Amino acid sequence: MSAKWEKQGENTGKLTFEISPDKIKEGLDLAFKRVKKDLNVPGFRKGRVPRQVFNKMYGEEALYQEALNILLQDAYTAAVEETDIKPVGQPHVDVESLEKGKPWVLTAEVSVEPEVELGQYKGLEVTPHPTRVLVGDIEKRLEELRGKEAELVLKEDEPAQKGDTVVIDFEGKIDGKPFDGGKAENHSLELGSNSFIPGFEDQLIDHKAGDKVAVKVTFPKDYQAEDLRNKEAVFDVVIHEVKQKQLPEIDDDFAKDVDEDVDSLEELKAKIKDELKEKKVADAKTAIQDEALDEAVKNSKIGEIPSEMIDEDIDRQMDQYLAGMKQQGINADMYFKLTGTSKEDLHKQFEKDAAKRVKTNLVIEAIVAKEDVEVSADEVDKEIKGLAKQYGMEEKAVRSSLSDKMLKHDIAVRKVVEEIADSAKQTREKKDNKENK
Repeated sequence: MSAKWEKQGENTGKLTFEISPDKIKEGLDLAFKRVKKDLNVPGFRKGRVPRQVFNKMYGEEALYQEALNILLQDAYTAAVEETDIKPVGQPHVDVESLEKGKPWVLTAEVSVEPEVELGQYKGLEVTPHPTRVLVGDIEKRLEELRGKEAELVLKEDEPAQKGDTVVIDFEGKIDGKPFDGGKAENHSLELGSNSFIPGFEDQLIDHKAGDKVAVKVTFPKDYQAEDLRNKEAVFDVVIHEVKQKQLPEIDDDFAKDVDEDVDSLEELKAKIKDELKEKKVADAKTAIQDEALDEAVKNSKIGEIPSEMIDEDIDRQMDQYLAGMKQQGINADMYFKLTGTSKEDLHKQFEKDAAKRVKTNLVIEAIVAKEDVEVSADEVDKEIKGLAKQYGMEEKAVRSSLSDKMLKHDIAVRKVVEEIADSAKQTREKKDNKENK
């Protein structure tokens, strides 16, 4: 096949390509099979008209558009591979020539990825990310576990304090009129949890069971229900019960209650230390990768980003996010209703860092190409096994849905990112340290 790429703008150009007579013949044969099913020609049963009769009645040219529809995608893909360009978005295709007996000639206006000139990406300086587990870290985790094991005990004729739980009835009104979602009975509310409108919980402190309280609040300007934003409301609240947390002693019995695999408090502390260490190491690795990649991007020169790349990134992020919600049983319509947001709001959310994500991906891809990362068959097999386990699929199903090329590319990207992070030096001074000097 003959294909030619002519660069016209910084990220645009014209791709000229051909479809060979052999391919055209295959396309015309397939096109005829499609259209003849619906043909009614006197003297022939429906769908049984011979090709020669069709050509004589309608001309072979009548099949050209259908044949072109059949052949175009493969021809365009082959031309892209031949010219080694990296298109983004959809091309605008024009027909230059559909001359009988000769190759068909087409052109496509294409936007392509910007060029990337890599700078330093190994041995970069990043801020220190210590992974040492301190005694205070273990004590904090023990207190969290202790809080989960706490029992709620009724307070007799004592006022509610921060940290207590109150059982209440409430009804909210705006300008004296009740509003949807503003009423509940026997609702348990932990004071200080900040789960209600700002200011609501504070106004119940120092009140006892049996008290009736008029709680005055103003809905936040970013409240999920748009019709309530910035509105002043009064909630008529009746306190039925006040309960306080009764915390258990942190001892061997407590340890065995919170973790059946340990027999003493010392064993629990050791286990907590190991878990915290594992998390700190993982968090540090992620933070170092992010910082190192940010530096690699700063050190690179990247051409103008086509708007199509930004749009594709935002759409991909939105699709992945909503797919995650769907796995939790929440479809898109339900999500937007529950959060009081819209598709446009979600678009804006992912739009903020879209350019940064695109630039980072471009730099990673450029490094993968430069390093010419090799991926073995064993690594591909390991990747398939891991994916099968992660998603509860059979290995055969994973193999059929993902090509070796895709798997090798994903592994290569991961290798490059890990190499960049592993070579980074944790020697850069933190910004806040500089400011304090």
